[in-house]
Amino acid sequence: MVVIPAGVAHKRESASPDLLVIGSYPRGQSPDHCRAEPGVHDGAVGRIARVPLPAADPVTGGAGPLLECWRGTR
Repeated sequence: MVVIPAGVAHKRESASPDLLVIGSYPRGQSPDHCRAEPGVHDGAVGRIARVPLPAADPVTGGAGPLLECWRGTR
């Protein structure tokens, strides 16, 4: 399992037949796809900084290890 945090670019270059990719966003949020174009970077960095942490670990729920890492408590 791979969890990609806000602000990280990703692109599938190739895949095996058994690869499964699932995108998930908190209620009320949607993807903000940006391209590397002049004048886009600073605005994107500001939006990334304003993305709130989830209320619970998106994999295990509650106060799981991923949320602890994001909050810097681990």
